[in-house]
Amino acid sequence: MTSKRQSVTDRIYDALKQEIFDFALLPGDRFTEQEVAQRMQASRTPVREALSRLQRDGFVTVMFRAGWQVKPFDFEKFDQLYELRIFLELAAIKKLCEQQESPALDSLKNFWLVPVKDRLSHGPTVREQDEAFHCQLVEACGNEEMAKVHRNITERLRIIRRIDFTQAPRIEATYKEHGKILRAIIKRRTLEAQRLLQAHILESQAEVQKITLHMLHQARQT
Repeated sequence: MTSKRQSVTDRIYDALKQEIFDFALLPGDRFTEQEVAQRMQASRTPVREALSRLQRDGFVTVMFRAGWQVKPFDFEKFDQLYELRIFLELAAIKKLCEQQESPALDSLKNFWLVPVKDRLSHGPTVREQDEAFHCQLVEACGNEEMAKVHRNITERLRIIRRIDFTQAPRIEATYKEHGKILRAIIKRRTLEAQRLLQAHILESQAEVQKITLHMLHQARQT
């Protein structure tokens, strides 16, 4: 693939993925390569390549002789992914609390254990840092295979987790909850850290599902 065609493919991939994230393309919506090519002012080859990438990433599915479809949300599947995510992060916390030192946690402490006046308020930035917090907890325990599986789960959940932190109270709560989790890990209080982490993830999961259903309802009314 030439670099020019790759850049066109990347542009179309990013644009379609953003439309799915913004609910401009709703779960279950169908479309053809030709329709996308016309909208994106591109040939069908990079469109097909971009759609194939989106299919591999789990965002769309190809319909036999009927174009493409935005993959419908499967909340049961999301629940299973959250369950696995919790399992991995609880295991990571146990390993971290058993370690003598966890220098990999320094960057997390520098971001989350700060005075209120130094906290960020930009939702998308805090969302990225929240994702990094959970990934770095798993990475810090030193099991590369565990971290790899966790990153895959994180990517698959991103489509619904991205809408968290749209309100200031959620940002404030996340700073407090992450701070409590980190302090418990630093003090080697395994059970306390695990309890705090599980409650934090479950609350976020419930909030995200509620917001997602509300946004889908609003999008379908327009």
